[in-house]
Amino acid sequence: MKIASRVCTFAIALFLATLAYSNPWPQAAQAQAPATSADPIIDSTAELHTFRLWDKSAPGALGDTAEDIPTLTLYPATQHEKRGPAIIVAPGGSYHHLAANHEGRQLANWFNAMGITAFVLKYRLGPRYHHPIELGDAQRAMRLVRSRAKDFNIDPAQVGFMGFSAGGHLASTLATHFDSGDASASDPVNRENCRPDFVILAYPVISMTADYSHRGSAENLLGNPPDPALAKQLSNELNVTSSTPPTFLFSTSADTLVPPENTVAFYLALHKADVPAEMHIFEKGPHGVGLDLNDVALSEWGTLLRNWLRVRGVLASGN
Repeated sequence: MKIASRVCTFAIALFLATLAYSNPWPQAAQAQAPATSADPIIDSTAELHTFRLWDKSAPGALGDTAEDIPTLTLYPATQHEKRGPAIIVAPGGSYHHLAANHEGRQLANWFNAMGITAFVLKYRLGPRYHHPIELGDAQRAMRLVRSRAKDFNIDPAQVGFMGFSAGGHLASTLATHFDSGDASASDPVNRENCRPDFVILAYPVISMTADYSHRGSAENLLGNPPDPALAKQLSNELNVTSSTPPTFLFSTSADTLVPPENTVAFYLALHKADVPAEMHIFEKGPHGVGLDLNDVALSEWGTLLRNWLRVRGVLASGN
């Protein structure tokens, strides 16, 4: 009965995720100004809890509209008998917009079914904002989730970060540009470590300089034209060390927008640095597939990821 219940719960979450293709984030949640990090907005339509990353204006903010306010939206796990793992999801969109539905909400529902609490990150975007603003938003998100682990009923030592496409570049930047926090900071959030405990990269942008890099993401993040020295600094295949978190990667050979060479380059750097990593390159499938529940072959990436999370000890064998 217990196994059947878990299968049923997982199936319901997948069904909800599929419905989300035609149901983007509620306009009400986008229109109202987010509350402070201590006081959540409650969207009665979708039962979402959205938090500012900073109580007041975010560092480097150019205004106080929705595009200037980075937030996290909480999706609590459906199975949570004790403190469990959590993941922050960064949707893609070329650092210009956010695919917050099929690379955000759907994945949050899917993780919830496995007992993982999920947070969807709304980070600031180009061309209005450039590096290091986006990285600062991702680092703050990690610190904020860890600082409130007790409130969210999560294990602060099991917080991962997932990114799609340009969000994958943000995730790989966080995985290679992190710090242990500032113990003397007056803001207790800033005392927290921002290194993810594991990273998941879905058809990620990795290089800012190679022939296979995604030009649009580079220009939106770094400016047009991108500064060559900064582009090299943020080509994350060059920044992997033995401290980079364990990483799961997938892409497709048919992806012509962000070629799989990005994924392979990061995997090879991880392998060279002896960082635990697993990579899957599927034959077919365009860019931006999300869960892609309709593709029998490509949709297996979710099963492969779930197995990897079990091997890493993030999930119990029964989840």
